Amino acid sequence: MVSFKRAVDFVFGQTNEQKLKKLRPLVEEVCSYAERMRALSDEELQAKTQEFRERLADGETPDQLLPEAFAVVREAARRTIGLYPYEVQVMGAIVLHQRRIAEMKTGEGKTLVATMPAYLNALVGKVHVVTVNDYLARRDRHWMGPVYEFLGLKVGLIQEGMEPEARKAAYQADITYGTNAQFGFDYLRDHMVISENQKVQGPLDYAIVDEIDNILIDEARTPLIISGPTRETARMFKEFARIARLFKEGEDFEVDEEHRRLTLTDQGIAKAEKILKFENMFDPRATLALHHLQTALRARVFFKRDRDYIVRDGRVIIVDEFTGRLMPDRRYSGGLHQALEAKEGLTIQRESQTLATITLQHYFRLYKGLAGMTGTAKTEEAEFKEIYGLDVVQIPTNRPLIRHAAPDVIYRTRKAKFEAVAQEVERLHKEGRPVLIGTTSIEDSEYLSRLLKRKKLPHQVLNAKYHEREAQIVAQAGRYGAITIATNMAGRGTDILLGGNPEYRARQEADPEEEPDKYRQLLEQYRREAEEERKKIVKPADPNSPYARKCLAQIKKWCQETGRPFRP
Repeated sequence: MVSFKRAVDFVFGQTNEQKLKKLRPLVEEVCSYAERMRALSDEELQAKTQEFRERLADGETPDQLLPEAFAVVREAARRTIGLYPYEVQVMGAIVLHQRRIAEMKTGEGKTLVATMPAYLNALVGKVHVVTVNDYLARRDRHWMGPVYEFLGLKVGLIQEGMEPEARKAAYQADITYGTNAQFGFDYLRDHMVISENQKVQGPLDYAIVDEIDNILIDEARTPLIISGPTRETARMFKEFARIARLFKEGEDFEVDEEHRRLTLTDQGIAKAEKILKFENMFDPRATLALHHLQTALRARVFFKRDRDYIVRDGRVIIVDEFTGRLMPDRRYSGGLHQALEAKEGLTIQRESQTLATITLQHYFRLYKGLAGMTGTAKTEEAEFKEIYGLDVVQIPTNRPLIRHAAPDVIYRTRKAKFEAVAQEVERLHKEGRPVLIGTTSIEDSEYLSRLLKRKKLPHQVLNAKYHEREAQIVAQAGRYGAITIATNMAGRGTDILLGGNPEYRARQEADPEEEPDKYRQLLEQYRREAEEERKKIVKPADPNSPYARKCLAQIKKWCQETGRPFRP
């Protein structure tokens, strides 16, 4: 099967090996500048930005500047944040500059990869670096910002709740970090302003999308909607919520769970005509009543509390089905949100009508240049090519991958599955190993939490209800014996360090700018503690075990492929 796929790829397109082979000479050219860049003073390295701009003005292209510009960024990263991009990261950066998708395994440093193409493209236009949530946008901007700022570029950050003036200033920077939703909503708002000077976003020149499969495939058709109020009455929604409770599934209506469709049976139509006092529910005069009845039934049947939405401070707040995050600024349209409020017995907010809408798929196709990175893109390559004109390049890992992927375990019932999970967590906790458990809903995360409480296992729960504590929980999920339950909101792009994150712990107790001495002392203390915990967590494998022999074989093969010496 694999050989057949290779043959098809060879006839109809390049294989991944062919793509990598074409990239290697360019990577070698970037590396050839390394020593020259290291020999430059800070002032000389910083002056390169102006030199590049002058060369571009004289007719050179970004492609011609690429080897030297990437080498400049590598050296700037080494001097400012202590990170020096590996050759495979340079390869990934070239792919991004070429308006393609770089598939890189978890932990290969995609955040650092983006700095090179972002810098080069910021010399000729505005660059937007798109992440999946505000936390990651803020983290990446502050983490990578010093690299750009050292080289004379301005860096902006878009966050929830910012005023228009602050947003405009962020977009005027050379490189702007933000989430897909923030960029999309700013685009919509710009098309609703009265005068041109009220617009904030500016040109859509080049975007680097982190976790591109999540944003451009999983959420591609999710509409971003700006809405305004209509005149539907609160009493009407409450009345239909009451009426909906009188209808029985299987008798009065049938449900298609897969497509989330609901159809009234003949018995249900007769019941509706009797209750609502219509001779014919399909009479044009009954259209509105039928719509509200079906909406109330959909709210009751398809939308579950603590899965699709939560109730907080007297409001129904939507939970994003892909990220598990709360979306307080979004409301369902067509009366559905009011139907949910009526179902929960809350104050009914006025119904919204759509004023402006765009899908993520349409928004990102507006950019002149689009590229992305993720750990999982190859399986959707055909869709990326068809919709966005993007092909996928699988970047090799910097070191051989020895992670063991265990097979799936299937249980007959939900109860048996979660009890088995709780038992496995208890076993691992006794060994001191940190455990991260992913769930698909708030309901599942809280059910599992109750099971662990019964076993008296200390743990942290991270879901849409507690998303404000995300950074704190995730930063310490790798500590000795830590147990963390998370919906899929928490995982993407967040580093979990074995032994915990000493920098984050220190920052929680001392501000590095206001109390630098205290911060340094705490940082040293927590670094020592993290190192001690790592030694307890990571145990050396028996060199004669099948696992160790398999790992050595993989390392030996990798050394042969890369031409590096094998030292068992």
